[in-house]
Amino acid sequence: MITRRNSKIIQIGGVAIGGNAPIVVQSMTKTDTRNTKATILQIKELEEAGCELVRVAVPDKQAAAAIRCIRNDISIPLIADIHFDYRLALDAIDSGVDGLRINPGNIGDPEKITTVVKAAKAKQIPIRIGVNAGSLPSDIDPDLPVAERMVSAALREI
Repeated sequence: MITRRNSKIIQIGGVAIGGNAPIVVQSMTKTDTRNTKATILQIKELEEAGCELVRVAVPDKQAAAAIRCIRNDISIPLIADIHFDYRLALDAIDSGVDGLRINPGNIGDPEKITTVVKAAKAKQIPIRIGVNAGSLPSDIDPDLPVAERMVSAALREI
């Protein structure tokens, strides 16, 4: 059996993650978030299948604005997946999202990240830091395995 790592409990819209909380399923929609009808339908299907948290792509202001409509019509926590433009995270927060997933490597400027963190903290919205191999900082040793570089990139953002 795998031993669980001791960690802090985080609440995302009433769902506990970490600590001794039960493991929960998160999925991500494949719909265009701006198509609220299709996105809501897919989220409800995911929930019926056992999904307890759902993430949606937020590629533009229209998608961020759609969060309000989606949030009002679903019963599981909604997480906004943000890339490149920190202002979309701020818009998603204003639209009532329950959590954020950001990639600091593709947002860039630490001041922009700080702005997002302060806004999320003010509304008690947790942030998940995501990294991927395509947006790793160039100063991390390229001879390290990709997984180690990704962990290093994530840890420097905490």
